Amino acid sequence: MTYDRLVCANCAAPVNEGRCPVCRANRERLQQENPFAALTPMTLIALLVVLIAAVALLAHQTA
Repeated sequence: MTYDRLVCANCAAPVNEGRCPVCRANRERLQQENPFAALTPMTLIALLVVLIAAVALLAHQTA
């Protein structure tokens, strides 16, 4: 889950903006727990497309 959609219960702002101490602490905690939390779904899709293209290219070269 990406933390860019989470809303702080303390200040009602997005957690990724880090407006209050609670936001900043939670943002830091989420980044430490999961280094991939900052990846957006579009980034993951792009990485998947690149991986599929690489596999297809490799399969084409060996055939």
